[in-house]
Amino acid sequence: MLHGMSMLFSSELLSHASALLDDLKQRDFTIATAESCTGGLLMGLLTEISGASAVVERGFITYSNAAKSEMLGVDPELIVSVGAVSEDVARAMAEGVLDAAPVDLALSVTGIAGPDGGSAEKPVGLVYLGAAMRGSAPVVRECRFGNIGRTEIRLASLREAVALARGAMSSAPPV
Repeated sequence: MLHGMSMLFSSELLSHASALLDDLKQRDFTIATAESCTGGLLMGLLTEISGASAVVERGFITYSNAAKSEMLGVDPELIVSVGAVSEDVARAMAEGVLDAAPVDLALSVTGIAGPDGGSAEKPVGLVYLGAAMRGSAPVVRECRFGNIGRTEIRLASLREAVALARGAMSSAPPV
């Protein structure tokens, strides 16, 4: 339920996040996040909504490669071989959340928010999102937002993460 105005997030973003929380409540599911480039904004978005505590369990802010390995069990060799910003690492982060937290749905975000850090192969604005549910194969989405600005890339990542989570929920078998 949305009450008042959020200074942090647009009403559209809050509306989508609220719908995700409603989906989770209807299924009696819980969620946890693993965030790199969004640095906790996804958890901030979810917990901006009153009643989130019914379904939001925890969040892992794994900004460094070491944190991805230590907190989520992402193989350091995987990070070295494909890079932290990759489909494989986003998948491993989401799976790591399921291993580390007693939740039904895990969301992960890893990307390059810029303005520095990009390359021709992995430009600023490249973000990978992962969604993993118990008993289902994880889904990873690649987003190429372009160099639209650090804040804009991070907010676009939130929109896509919520959409990915809702899609994963709708494609899962009913409880």
